[in-house]
Amino acid sequence: MKKLLVIPLILLAVTTTFAKKDGKWENLFNGKNLKGWHQLNGKAKYEVKNGEIVGTTVANTPNSFLTTDKTYGDFILELELLVDENMNSGIQFRSLSKPDYNNGRVHGYQCEVDPSARAWSAGIFDEARRGWLYPVELNPAAKPAFKHGDWNHYRIECIGNSIRTFLNGVPVAHLIDDMTAEGFICLQVHSIHNKSQEGKQIRWRNIRIQTKDIQPSPADDVFVVNLLHNDLSNAEKAQGWKLLFDGKTNNGWKGAKSETFPTKGWEVKDGLITVLSDGGDRSKSGGDIVTKEKFKAFDFQFEFMLTEAANSGIKYGLGNNGATTGLEYQLLDDKKHPDSNNGVVGNRKLASLYDLIPAEKQSRFVKKPGQWNRGRLVVYPDNRVEHWLNGVKVVEYTRGSAIYRALVARSKYKGYEGFGMSEETPLLLQDHHDTVHFRSLKIKTL
Repeated sequence: MKKLLVIPLILLAVTTTFAKKDGKWENLFNGKNLKGWHQLNGKAKYEVKNGEIVGTTVANTPNSFLTTDKTYGDFILELELLVDENMNSGIQFRSLSKPDYNNGRVHGYQCEVDPSARAWSAGIFDEARRGWLYPVELNPAAKPAFKHGDWNHYRIECIGNSIRTFLNGVPVAHLIDDMTAEGFICLQVHSIHNKSQEGKQIRWRNIRIQTKDIQPSPADDVFVVNLLHNDLSNAEKAQGWKLLFDGKTNNGWKGAKSETFPTKGWEVKDGLITVLSDGGDRSKSGGDIVTKEKFKAFDFQFEFMLTEAANSGIKYGLGNNGATTGLEYQLLDDKKHPDSNNGVVGNRKLASLYDLIPAEKQSRFVKKPGQWNRGRLVVYPDNRVEHWLNGVKVVEYTRGSAIYRALVARSKYKGYEGFGMSEETPLLLQDHHDTVHFRSLKIKTL
């Protein structure tokens, strides 16, 4: 009997040693029951089997959330999950449920579980609030990290305004945001409305959290979405980003056809640089403005808010000597401005390469006038160009290619020799006589 006790005692000693070394972790799931958790919103089934939490879909019920009793601010969360194919799910964190918000609907940050061909697992979604904040299109190298039909290891790091996600050791998303500093953690079972999808399951295990002496993962080169206005995070600075608008002055900008900033038609106020409507009186117009600095290959981010029926644009590929004709990332209220119906196959609509290539966008990734959109314009050293809108690529082409030349030849620019092919260019904000607001203008040289 004494001999039989030797092995268990050794195992107990080893386990205790590891527990001491890894003492900063706290288990959120005891492997036996759902103590410390409660269910919100939908009626999906949650149960404990074989040391795992099993969530099962139920038809015609809202999204269901198995929610921690406690709330958490700064933390590192790790867990493993195994999900059936064609089943969407997610991990809520810093999330809330309030009677005065949509009848208590759970809302807040979600780390995506997406086994579909889209492959946005570990992207960041804002449940029942702002929608997608970090689609994995922004970091396509992370798409293959998800393992189908196998256990996946998720890690979420929330430290101050910095939110980072990792999937099977691969860094996926990096978000800088200050909307919610603390909230609960939930395991989601997504709603389904097709009876044939009922009974699909997701399993969770090894759910643990750190809340003290938190050490973030080493810095990486993952694209950063920074939702703080006119701000550069330390991660962005390390990657080479710089602000083109400081949020306070017009430093770095001038009139497109002058050496000074316009004295009318534009204003810098409340952290915004705004082109003002001239109300039909062109004498009140300030004209286009451009950066004093010129750029070759670059990655340019900007936020813009249209007013109803507004028209403007971001121009690049400009010629010299104050030229204002060039390639244009179109800014337009597609529903109210008549120019959206002109051109060919929608090539004058929002985020299009104006009069050349229509933007392939979905309505769910377009914010209406009065709301902020995030634009991105990338010009690579090999002349590839991309237009992005709210984290999704909507236009892609190559300057100087045969297709590009054919498009120019049938456009309003057909008489401009070498149109859009300037090796370096200022960036232009267009005055099209309507009020449009800009902020968080930042650039990285490629």
